Amino acid sequence: MRRFDLSLYLVTDPLLAGPRGVVETVRQALDGGVTIVQLRDPEAKTRALVETAAALLEVTRPRGVPLIINDRVDVMLAVGADGVHVGANDMEPAVARRLAGPDAIVGRSITTLDELRETDLAGVDYIGASPVFSTPTKTDTGPELGLEGLKRLRAATTLPIVGIGRINAENARAVIEAGADGVAVVSAIMAAADPAAAARAISGATGLSSFPYRKK
Repeated sequence: MRRFDLSLYLVTDPLLAGPRGVVETVRQALDGGVTIVQLRDPEAKTRALVETAAALLEVTRPRGVPLIINDRVDVMLAVGADGVHVGANDMEPAVARRLAGPDAIVGRSITTLDELRETDLAGVDYIGASPVFSTPTKTDTGPELGLEGLKRLRAATTLPIVGIGRINAENARAVIEAGADGVAVVSAIMAAADPAAAARAISGATGLSSFPYRKK
């Protein structure tokens, strides 16, 4: 059974990484306590995405940190990454599960309580509640959930939840207190001058230790 820890979930962004690059930014962030990494680059061509994923695995796998690929099951399979994350406009979770295999980690973005109720989550290992707070780094999401919306999602599912959307060291603890099992961060780490320090600050702010989950 695959174990994973949602405590501090880093979602990559090549523009925010700047000249330092995605792989080096992730390397430094891992030093600060990131527990799971998602490669997200919707503008990248397949070859470039595969190359980045393979390079990331070289830094995540020795540390036992899972690498999740956003949307692209083919890229996940091509490099042997640990899982895939899909949204409402991507393939159904059941299809992602069938293609990815029984040992892969499968995540699904959820933006509203109605979407949660209407989505077949049988093959899903965790939910990405998005956006907790509105964010300029991802413009294809609905209105912000807010902490109250996150609490409603928590009450409606037993699946692990990671909150995402303008989360930083100042508000991470509130997201955990609202029911999230971890926080997903983009700009607060990817754009930080010191990704390791930024990750340590957010990890410390959550008050979480390690919460590994088993895929059922």
